[in-house]
Amino acid sequence: MFKNNIILITGGTGSFGNAVLNRFLNTDIKEIRIFSRDEKKQNDMRLKYNNKKIKFIIGDIRSFESLYSATKDVDYIFHAAALKQVPTCEFYPIEAVRTNVLGTQNLINAAVENNVRKAIFLSTDKAVYPINAMGMCKALMEKLVAAKSRELNASETVLCCTRYGNVMCSRGSVIPLFIQQIKNDEPITITDPNMTRFLMSLDEAIDLVINAFKHGVQGDTWVQKPPASTIYDLAIALKELFKSNTEIKIIGVRHGEKIHETLVTREEMLRCEDNGNYYRIKSNNANLHNSNDFVEDQFNILNATDYTSENTTRLNVDEIKEKLIKLDYVKRELENLK
Repeated sequence: MFKNNIILITGGTGSFGNAVLNRFLNTDIKEIRIFSRDEKKQNDMRLKYNNKKIKFIIGDIRSFESLYSATKDVDYIFHAAALKQVPTCEFYPIEAVRTNVLGTQNLINAAVENNVRKAIFLSTDKAVYPINAMGMCKALMEKLVAAKSRELNASETVLCCTRYGNVMCSRGSVIPLFIQQIKNDEPITITDPNMTRFLMSLDEAIDLVINAFKHGVQGDTWVQKPPASTIYDLAIALKELFKSNTEIKIIGVRHGEKIHETLVTREEMLRCEDNGNYYRIKSNNANLHNSNDFVEDQFNILNATDYTSENTTRLNVDEIKEKLIKLDYVKRELENLK
């Protein structure tokens, strides 16, 4: 679908940007633009890939002017730039607002003004019933996309969201932390043994976004149906893979963390379409000036069920190990132990 097209990846020096490059760089794509404010990571990527199809752009999504220039002649956008760490956003919430909310609005405006064909905005399970600043900002990001999509018709820039849970081995995620603790013969620090999290690989995250590019229409939100595990079982699985006897230490829940995460609310289930491996949450096209749009089927809402990391498919330790062993990061770390 990207043949002879130009794509832009905001926050493109992160795990997601590198995964997109690995997926599409050797296809007949015309150009991949990497937009970020991290000069060192851009230089590292420039040296690593050494490919004329990649164009590196230094800029900040807090600046509309940077984005307006970067989106000229672009066909598709992956919006991955964000402040993602829950504790960081808790202590610096205004910075999260500036990046995750105002930065998103800048990108929406730039994309529409430059007639980009489609833009996909990467959201998170933490945006659903949010209790922390990061989730609240991502929820507002989704609202910005939904609001603008109501103003646009199908022939204009198509705006869609994807929403997913923790991407395994991404920057700042728990698996690299656990592996580092195991390698240093330190206790594995877990928050709550009963805490559950969705388990999704980076390749699966890319598949979700590509699915949204292929099938998403104005205002859609797409959700993959990943399995989940408890944090305790994840720690046990890593201990067994690395043949470690290190202890597991319970340290308590961090600022702004939930015990379980939700990907689809019961209210959204009323306009949710089951597409096999994915849920498509159709745009809510309610009209502020039409009172009839406020009518809901209360009986259906009361009988609907959220889609959460507690009630999705739960992996046992052996199943978690099967999933972990497929990850490049885990493979490399196991190889380094030999």
